Amino acid sequence: MRAVTISTLLLVLLHSGLALQIQCYQCDEVTHDCSTQEFVVNCTINVQDMCQKEVLVKDDGIHYRKSCASSGACLIASSGYQQFCTGKLNSVCITCCNTPLCNGPRPKKRPQPSGAITPTAPRLPVLSLYVCVLLSSTLC
Repeated sequence: MRAVTISTLLLVLLHSGLALQIQCYQCDEVTHDCSTQEFVVNCTINVQDMCQKEVLVKDDGIHYRKSCASSGACLIASSGYQQFCTGKLNSVCITCCNTPLCNGPRPKKRPQPSGAITPTAPRLPVLSLYVCVLLSSTLC
């Protein structure tokens, strides 16, 4: 009986239209790295599943374009411009990522003391956590 309940619950979750939405930074050719709260947008559910970042090197400095993107379009664009990503004048670098606000600034790496071991906590995706909560309340 438990197996039937668990299977039914998982099927309902998967087919209930549970949509995943990502947030990205969005700006169009600005000369500052537009990675502040005012530039955060919610991407189109189940269509735009990645964030895209373009870095252009022009005569007047570095320009940024950031947006939501579909995985197919973003990956095609980034691979198509790979040869133009030189870091020199007229360079165009396009990157794609699929975690919230991942097209923002790179996190600064903190130097680790030599010999130090940094424990890493396992991270469960939100959906898995949600399923665990539902299962525990159903089985109790």
